[in-house]
Amino acid sequence: MTVTIVGAQLGDEGKGGVVDLFGDAADVVVRYQGGDNAGHTVVAGGEEYKLSLVPSGVVRGKTGVLGNGCVVNPETLFEEVDALRERGLDPDVRLAKRAHVILPFHRELDGAEEAAKADSDQEIGTTGRGIGPTYEDKVGRRGVRVGDLLNEDALRERLEYLVDAKRAIYEDVYGFDAEDADGAFDFDEVFEQCLAYADRIREEDLAVNAGDYLADRIADGDEVMLEGAQGTSLDIDHGNFPYVTSSNPTAGYAATGSGLGPTTVGQGEVVGIVKGYLSRVGSGPMPTELDGDLAEYIRDEGGEYGTVTGRPRRVGWLDIPMLRHAARVSGFTGIAINHLDVLAGIDEVKVGHAYERDGETIETLPATTEDWGECEPVLKTFDGWAEFDPETVSEQGYDALPSEAQAYVEYVEDELDTPAYVLGVGPGREESIVRHNPFE
Repeated sequence: MTVTIVGAQLGDEGKGGVVDLFGDAADVVVRYQGGDNAGHTVVAGGEEYKLSLVPSGVVRGKTGVLGNGCVVNPETLFEEVDALRERGLDPDVRLAKRAHVILPFHRELDGAEEAAKADSDQEIGTTGRGIGPTYEDKVGRRGVRVGDLLNEDALRERLEYLVDAKRAIYEDVYGFDAEDADGAFDFDEVFEQCLAYADRIREEDLAVNAGDYLADRIADGDEVMLEGAQGTSLDIDHGNFPYVTSSNPTAGYAATGSGLGPTTVGQGEVVGIVKGYLSRVGSGPMPTELDGDLAEYIRDEGGEYGTVTGRPRRVGWLDIPMLRHAARVSGFTGIAINHLDVLAGIDEVKVGHAYERDGETIETLPATTEDWGECEPVLKTFDGWAEFDPETVSEQGYDALPSEAQAYVEYVEDELDTPAYVLGVGPGREESIVRHNPFE
């Protein structure tokens, strides 16, 4: 069977920890979209692993697959694999031949576009990793795929056009000097770098036809977990456009981005990951946003700084209209609610139960960002809960969770009409209350 893990908010919900938690029952973990703009943190055995590209399941020794829906920076991939090996792990990672490759000029163009938008206060808040420009080339049918790296003639033909075209954009549109870009717009340098990538991919036998590979694993009886990056409200189609990522983190793309059929994915479970409050990196509306001392407290207690960028995250109360939207878009069969420990010790915990706009009560996410930006939250207040020992609560189970926290959890379950499979009460693998494992 398959289990699909989806971020229900704006990213940073703790998907990596849930993938790791359920990962013992999975045989293969697949990233189906995004690139090294993701930030997945796994804490296991007192060790913290920060991953931006390699699927989180490798920490448990599972096969990781970067599907065709991903955009892959080979440098990041090799660096993460090498770092994991230095720490005593033996990551088994496979790379879809249909996945597009992030090249040096993509990263330069990403930074140039953000700099240009900053002058008009329209910057998206990208990670600067070249994700958007690579997806643009994919949709424009001019990109380089992993399979192209392995075909020297095809690679040369594609790069001869791409490097010249990207240099012209960098210089003529954005006004930068390509000579200052460390060879990112030099054909010979980029070509040689790509050949080096290809050599390692061949040596380690990384490239696979992902759909066939995964279908064969399932036919052999293996369990497959599909791991989304970012979150629903950052989805290019279903998020608050234009403050979104360049791909589809929602569950529907798990089929497209892995090569598995929708009937295969649809027969499995879809688990939405929810942080007990809200956080985001970058620009865009956030009706329940907090500031001042309370925001600083939650940010510090929750370690709300980007895994990839290190930027402080904006924080706010839980946004239920956002979660209603996410549950509908992806069809959650279960949810995980993380970071309940972070809210412990706050006298009153609030949630945005609905929005008000022009005298109308709105219970789900508006279709346009402009409308969302005009919404005011309708807040619901809960009694806060006392601090607790995560290990004790994890060992003793749900009944050991403070009753006020239980009321909060049950409210979210009722509003989404979806059971909470997991409750995160601390950062470690063992600091979770597992009420249901979707693989069992």
